[in-house]
Amino acid sequence: MKIALFANTDWYLYNFRLSTALRLQSLGVEVVMASPPGDFGARFAEHGIAWRTLPMDRSSLNPLREAQVLQSLVRLLSSERPDLLHNFTVKCAVYGALAARMTGIPAVVNAVAGMGYVFTSTGMKARALRPIVSDLMRRTLSSGNSRVVLQNPDDVDMFDALRLAPPEKVRLIRSSGVDTARFCPTARDPDVHRPLRVLLAARLLWEKGVGEFAEAAALLRAQGRDIEFLLAGTPDPGNPRTVPLAQVESWHRQGALRWMGHVDDMPALMCEADVMALPSYYREGVPKSLIEGAASGLALVTTDLPGCREVVAEHGIDGLHVEPRNAQSLADALARLDDDRALLRRLGQRARERALQHFDQRQVIQKTIDVYNELLRMPLADAPRPSIQTT
Repeated sequence: MKIALFANTDWYLYNFRLSTALRLQSLGVEVVMASPPGDFGARFAEHGIAWRTLPMDRSSLNPLREAQVLQSLVRLLSSERPDLLHNFTVKCAVYGALAARMTGIPAVVNAVAGMGYVFTSTGMKARALRPIVSDLMRRTLSSGNSRVVLQNPDDVDMFDALRLAPPEKVRLIRSSGVDTARFCPTARDPDVHRPLRVLLAARLLWEKGVGEFAEAAALLRAQGRDIEFLLAGTPDPGNPRTVPLAQVESWHRQGALRWMGHVDDMPALMCEADVMALPSYYREGVPKSLIEGAASGLALVTTDLPGCREVVAEHGIDGLHVEPRNAQSLADALARLDDDRALLRRLGQRARERALQHFDQRQVIQKTIDVYNELLRMPLADAPRPSIQTT
C-alpha cells in the first residue's frame, strides 16, 4: 500500500502532516511526500519517508508554467502509482485531482484548510480569480472515487452554497491536530508576578492581524503597561498579502515587539508565553497556532470568525473574542488579562480541556484514516486507538 501527500510547501507537510505519515508507516503503508523544493523536505529521510519535488510556484498565474507543473505531477504519479493521493490547499487539490484522473489513481482526498486568499481578499486580483477557481473546483474536487475534507462548519456551508462539491462527498475534520503530550501547560507560581507575555505565531500576512498586533503593542506601551509582545513567523513571499520584511524589522527595532523569526521549538516558546493572540480576519481552516496555544494552557485571544471560533467558542469561557481589524479591541482584551491573572489562568485551563477534547492529533489522524478507508479497495487494518489524556 502506498499513499502520497501533496502540498504547496514542504514546510506544511513537515509541520502539519508528519505525524499522519508516521502513523501510516506504523500500519505498513509506504508514504511519499510531494511539494516544491524547500528547506524542510530533506528532513523526511530521517523518518524513512520519500520526498519528491515539483517545479511549482504557488503564486504563479502563468499558463505555460502551470501546464508544466501539471505535467510534472502526472509524471510523478505515473512513476509512484500510489493507491491514494491526499492533496492539501485549493491549488494542490485542483491539480492533484486532475493529475490523478489522467493517471488512473484509484482514490483521492482533497483537503482544503481554509478558503485562502482568493476567497477572502477584496482585492481586484482575488475577485477576478474567484469565479475561475470556483469553476475549477466544481469540475475536479468531486470527480470519481474521492472525498473533500474541510476543517470547520462555515467552510462546509460555503462549499454547499457555492456547490463546490456534493455534500455526500464532504467530510469535516476539525484541524490537523496537535500533540497534546508535546504541547502541555507549564507550572507557574501564581504568587510571582511578571510582565504578561503575548505571542502571535503565524505566517506574517496582514490578514492574520499582524498589523493590529503591532498597533496594540504600541497602544499598551503608550499607557505605560509592561506587556511583552512576541512575534514568531516569517514573511510569505508566495502570498500577495505578506507583511514586508522591512516592516517587521522596523517594529522589532522600535521595540514595539520582539520578532523571533522562524521557531523550530514551538513547545519551548509556548512555555515563555501567557497568551496566544491571533486577531485574524483570514478565512482560516482551524489555526494551528491557536490549538497549540490551547494545548499549552495559554489564554487565547482571537476573532469570532470561521476557523478561529472553532477553538474559542465562548467569549469569556474558553478565550476572548476581539473585533477584526481593530487594534483597540485587541489592546483592551490584553489589558483585561494583564489586570486579571485569575481570569488568565481560568481561560488557559479551559483552552487545554478543549484541546484534549477536540484537537488531539490521535483523534484527527484516526478520522483521516477513516476517510481513507471509505475509498481504499483494501482498507487499512484497524489498530488500537491510544487513550486520550484528560489532565
